[in-house]
Parts: sequence; C-alpha cells; structure tokens
Amino acid sequence: MPQSLFSEFRISPSSTIKNRFVKAAMEENLANDQQLPDKKLFKLYQQWADGGVGLIITGNVMIDRWAMTGPGGVALEQGTSLAPFKKWADIAKSNNTKVWMQLNHPGRQVFKAMGGKNLAPSAVALNLGKHSDLFSIPKAMIDEEIEDIIYRFGQSALKAKQAGFDGVEIHAAHGYLLAQFLSPLTNHRNDQWGGSLANRARLLLEVIKQVRAICGADFDVAVKLNSADFQRGGFDIHDAEQVINWLAEHDVNLVELSGGSYEAPAMQGQSADDRQLAREAYFLDFTEKLVQRSPIPLMLTGGIQRYAVAQKVIDAGFSLCGLATALAYQPDMINLWYKKPEFRLNIPVISWSNRTLAALATMAIIKRQLRRMSQGDTPQLTDSPFLSLLIDQIKNRRRTKVYRRQLTEKSQSL
Repeated sequence: MPQSLFSEFRISPSSTIKNRFVKAAMEENLANDQQLPDKKLFKLYQQWADGGVGLIITGNVMIDRWAMTGPGGVALEQGTSLAPFKKWADIAKSNNTKVWMQLNHPGRQVFKAMGGKNLAPSAVALNLGKHSDLFSIPKAMIDEEIEDIIYRFGQSALKAKQAGFDGVEIHAAHGYLLAQFLSPLTNHRNDQWGGSLANRARLLLEVIKQVRAICGADFDVAVKLNSADFQRGGFDIHDAEQVINWLAEHDVNLVELSGGSYEAPAMQGQSADDRQLAREAYFLDFTEKLVQRSPIPLMLTGGIQRYAVAQKVIDAGFSLCGLATALAYQPDMINLWYKKPEFRLNIPVISWSNRTLAALATMAIIKRQLRRMSQGDTPQLTDSPFLSLLIDQIKNRRRTKVYRRQLTEKSQSL
C-alpha cells in the first residue's frame, strides 16, 4: 500500500518522525568567527522547523576546526562550549521536528586559501582542470591520523547528543574524507585502509562503531553515502549496496543516498561520466533496484522540487525524501504542499559550460538565499549567477583572512 508523504515514520524504537520530508544538509557558512552557531543560524533553522519538515539535518559540522570546507563553517570538538549548540537544537526541534547534526571532515577538499590540515587517504590532488590550483596536494594520512579521525567523530557525536540533538548523520559522500577512503580513485593505499572494498570501507565502519559505543542505542545514527562517484573507475552502485549491508550490521538507522564530489557535482545534477541524471530526483532511476534490496531504511536527496516527484520517491520504497535547494527558496514548502500539493517553484538552473564555475555559482546563489533568511529577508528567484558568485568570493576572502589569522594565533599558542 502506498505511503503518504505526511504519514509518520518510526526511525527507531524510541524515535518517530512526523512525516517523510527531510530538510537535507546544505553548506550555510553562517557560523560566527569562533566557528559556533549564533543568531543567524537560529533564525534560519526556526523557519525550517516552522515550515513543516519532519526532520532537519544540519549543514555539515566539522569535527576539526583545523580542517574546514570554508570560512563560516561550524566546528564541534571535545572542548567546544555546548551552550550555542543547545540553543540550536532547541530551536530546530520546535514544532515537533527532529534534528540530526551532520558530522564531516573534508579531507582533501579544503581550499588552499583556508590553510590548516589537508589530509587524504593518498596524496591524490583534485582534478578541476584550470581551477585545480584552488586546492593543494593532500598529505597521505598515517595510522595515528586515521585513529584521530575515528576519535573525533565519536567525541563530536557525543557532544551533539549532550546538546540535545536527536542523532547524527556521518557524511561519507560528495568526495569528503570518508568518501575519499571509499573510492578507488582517491584511495591508493595498500594497507588495512585500502585496496579491497572491505578495507576502503573500514574507516567508515570504525567511525560508526565508535559513535555507537559512545552514544548508545537510544541515539539515531545515519550515514550519507554516494550511490556512485559518477566518475569512471570510482565508487559505484554495487559498492554502495555492499556498504549498506555492512552498515546494517552496525545498527545504522538510515542511509541517505546522494552522489558526486567537487570533481563531478552530481549532487547538482552534473555527471563526469557518460551517465545522464534526471532533471529532478537525480538518483531515483539509478537507485530504484538498490532500495528494494536494502536491509535498512533509505532516504533519497537530489534536486526534488515537486510534490509528485517526492511521492514517487516514497512509492519507489524510500522511507524519507530529502529536500535542500527547494527549502532554500521556500522554507515553508511542506506546509504549502499540505494545502496545495500542486505548488512548485521555478528554480533557475545555471548551465555554464565551465562545470566548476557553474557549481560554485549554484552554491553561491543558494547561500545567498540562506543569508537572506538568516536576516529575516525573503529569498529571491531572480539573482544573477555571476553577481552572486562575485559576492560569495568577496565574503569568503574576508572571512578566510580572519580564519587564517586565528589559525596563526592558535598555532603560536601551542
């Protein structure tokens, strides 16, 4: 029997989500200069909670302030003050909404201008054509650094639980560190952390075991996983199926399927191999067979903008449906759909020939909407991609200077 998008979903014996809609993670860059959430994020998340989603997944929170995807990101470490995180959780949980904190480490996807740590399973640089110099060649990690990553994920998850979050989502997609270990394109190791898929998945599974051991069974643990890298020779759908089976053995409550990386931004509908992605619900056709065989609940994210498409995702067997960009333009989309399911937005698509710049401009426009909402203003559908990218670059340069100065001061005090 088809499930209603507005039906409850029991994610665990102690946790029920009020409907099937999830605010999926977006990079917000709205933290203060101490990498902490404050009134900007509070105002933004209040709108999403009021807007009707059943579950909010935060923008990625870094487990190490020395390894950030960009200036304005949030970091949560063992010694971080919990007070702002408690307020963040309380606001996000209003209106009977669940909230999970997405935990992440960028690995090699750290812009060169940011400084700090640039770690990866192997010293394989990003290939972005003429834009490759935005990133430096990463350092291949030694065992002590890998063990530190496992420890940090566990400690950040514990802090999230203590702050009142209902769970965490471990980010193992989009070319970040855990995805780098999973992919044979970026993991060239010949030790216990590389080679076979079992070895390449070892770090992710060790992270999950650490989080479960520290946070207990009464805390939701999810994983964001690529259905594929969408690059020739990369992590692919059959790998994803095997990893999902292993995650089920470690009591993971849910896997969110996405795809791509900075090199192949499939999460924005662009593939770097010969596979064509749908214009909406990018990965649905690609993953329909996978969802039928999964031993644990799955969630699908990627370009969903219409109620009918969201219903198609649930009808295919997915337990939850993730929306991101649509909620950057219309935070109360779910409330609107409840009354008027035919409602839809005409979100512009940037189709520049330069894929890297198009991806950066797309992110810049989305972040521009999030900034507006964080200031109490209304999102706009008519922003210039070029102007938005320029504004974003200027803001990033200013905040990067502040971040680099802080890194210098901290390193001198050690």
